[in-house]
Amino acid sequence: MLKAGFSRVNINPMMGIGIDGYFIPRKAEGILDDLEANAVSISLGDKRQIFVTTDSTGILKDIVDEVSKLCNERFGLPIGTVHIAATHTHTAPYNGLGNSDPLVKQYSEMLVLKLVDAVKFALDDEKPAKLGFGKAYAPNIGFCRRFIMKDGSIRTNPGAGNPDILKPISEIDQSVSVLRFDRENANTIVMINYANHPDVVGGCKLSADWPGFARRTVERAIDNTSVVLYNGALGDINHVNVFPKGGDNNDLTNDFDDVMRGYGHARHMGNVVAAAVLQVYDKVEYVDVDSFTYKTITVNVPANKAKEEELPEAIRINDLHNAGRDDELPYAGMELTTVVAEAGRMVAMMNAPDYFGTSVSAAKLGRIGFITMPGEAFSDIQVALKQAEGYDCVFVIGLADEYSGYFPMMSAYDEGGYEARSSRFRAGVGELYIEEGKKLLESL
Repeated sequence: MLKAGFSRVNINPMMGIGIDGYFIPRKAEGILDDLEANAVSISLGDKRQIFVTTDSTGILKDIVDEVSKLCNERFGLPIGTVHIAATHTHTAPYNGLGNSDPLVKQYSEMLVLKLVDAVKFALDDEKPAKLGFGKAYAPNIGFCRRFIMKDGSIRTNPGAGNPDILKPISEIDQSVSVLRFDRENANTIVMINYANHPDVVGGCKLSADWPGFARRTVERAIDNTSVVLYNGALGDINHVNVFPKGGDNNDLTNDFDDVMRGYGHARHMGNVVAAAVLQVYDKVEYVDVDSFTYKTITVNVPANKAKEEELPEAIRINDLHNAGRDDELPYAGMELTTVVAEAGRMVAMMNAPDYFGTSVSAAKLGRIGFITMPGEAFSDIQVALKQAEGYDCVFVIGLADEYSGYFPMMSAYDEGGYEARSSRFRAGVGELYIEEGKKLLESL
């Protein structure tokens, strides 16, 4: 018998904690809307997987490992049963049990216990269910953020209305996948999978950004629903329309890095994603579920280390940035962010191994698939994985089970831009994840 359970816990931190997401310091000054962890437990007989998502920029591996260990000790769940992903909101605190900041360490210890609670509550809430799936689209809120400029260069986030923009470098996936678990005498669970950067709000007040709006909007629109949103392959996607017209820039103002941001626009994006869900909610295709299989593999990816001659300049830039002296660098906006991120990557990788082992997990529930990616994958990866043979629908869940940075396509390394220059993985990582991910899905 197929069963599904849901839970939600509040994960707001204390004020004054550092906010993750940018290369400038920010401290939490207030709360615009609650940060939450949402969990869905799915079981068929004695087989079970639990998919947790948190309103965090990323979840570090030490937290994932500790939650898995405690869930094994307390609930008997085998390691690999619980998968924890981040929505990637850029208005959430840092985390990491090994962080030297006392507030971050205290918050991380609390977060571990909250996530264990979320797993327990989802297990306790399991009820017999039937499963349906659907797909819709969320148009005009997600855009490729990498552009070919008129001089032939490639820039990430060159700024709305920049007259030097020629065209976006690629298309992106605007689809919204929906799973609906109808349960006996309990709320219907709605799982949403859509890819876009939740970097819309900005500032120093905490917010779940557009994923939070999407959850709340669907729950208000449809009685007796519990909604979870899993962000997808968002590495080259964001909300910035560089060719705005009409009211496209309502509720948006230009921020420090030439990115337009605004809380009202996050609400708009959440409404559009929710509208996509409403389009298919009553018309999902129900499917029989008679099998549940899953597997985790390790993908070894070559490290993107600096050349010896690049290190002196990287060290100089990194030292200036860490000393708060970015104004001494001859860059501005997103170009400054790119240079600082690249230098930080080079310095951090000086003593790194030649390969990184990253975990990828997949599950097949009937003809419905789930695959977790440990970082910010490019949209092409998601499109390819959704085409794996043997599936009616594949949820590609990004930033899951650890945070490993960007997974660009090979062409991005020749083109340049923030993502490839900051990635700790060498060129070819995107194609490698497509190959290994499809093999993993099809092996199930």
